[in-house]
Amino acid sequence: MIRSLPEASNFSVPIDRMFDAMLVLCGAVALGVFVVMFWFCIKYRHGSDANREGRQSTKFGLEISWTLIPFLLFVGMFAWSINLWTLLRTPPADAKPIYVVAKQWMWKVQHPNGRREIDVLHVPLGVPVRLIMTSQDVIHSFYVPDFRVKQDVVPGRYTALWFTATKLGSYPLLCSEYCGTDHAAMTGTVKVVSREDYRRWLDESTALPPAKQGRQLFVQFGCSGCHDPGSGIRAPDLRGLYQSRVKLADGPTVTADDRYLHDAIMLPNTQRVAGYAPIMPTYQSRIDEEDVLALLAYIKSLEAGPSQQEGEHAQR
Repeated sequence: MIRSLPEASNFSVPIDRMFDAMLVLCGAVALGVFVVMFWFCIKYRHGSDANREGRQSTKFGLEISWTLIPFLLFVGMFAWSINLWTLLRTPPADAKPIYVVAKQWMWKVQHPNGRREIDVLHVPLGVPVRLIMTSQDVIHSFYVPDFRVKQDVVPGRYTALWFTATKLGSYPLLCSEYCGTDHAAMTGTVKVVSREDYRRWLDESTALPPAKQGRQLFVQFGCSGCHDPGSGIRAPDLRGLYQSRVKLADGPTVTADDRYLHDAIMLPNTQRVAGYAPIMPTYQSRIDEEDVLALLAYIKSLEAGPSQQEGEHAQR
């Protein structure tokens, strides 16, 4: 097939191949239907000498063939698409995390060492990259046509997208979900650079890593007055909390993942921890999503205290 877009990621070729196969299959089925339809239209046109006695005959081989063959072909397409979708949703364990916050009308990016950029995303060539994304206001959609990847970015939750860039260069970044008056202007650039250039570009930054930024915000917002070990107010211990199991006041037990921690900060009374009074204030509309990401990075960096580790060994 003739390509109008570069194939610049690990997903470009398989997605293009599946699209080509689907186009050929649908075109072949449509062509077959129209060829038979026109043949009957010509053969049985008004005034033709075709036999119209209405004789009925059943050819089971033909009936089964035109039913099963298209069915199996489309089932094969479905299985192919499911396999590709699974690949799209399963990033490698070593994928580099990069945080993206969508906001009317810009893309705000933060790299693991704390370096930030707006409407530009630097990624290293040949390295799997996992984007962890959320929105500050309305639904946006992160779309890089040359990479054949697209993912909705939703307020109040985290969505993820991964890819491996395969060609050096600059590629357009678009928002493919109408998000307001300047939706068309919400554009950016994905810059694919060599690993050495990417490392050098990161080293030029003087920004604090997200975990250290989160610690500063943790103190600034007064969180340390309740959650630091030895504080005067009884609040859940955050050491070793990430990905642990948490018993809620209304009965169920949940995993303290990114979504849970986000809601615990922004909507603390929706999932209150068992045994604690509902005294934590909500931070919704008081801090933005970038601050939440920094706080999450700090909480993830906290290791379990000695008493928690002893408890875990006792449970084992």
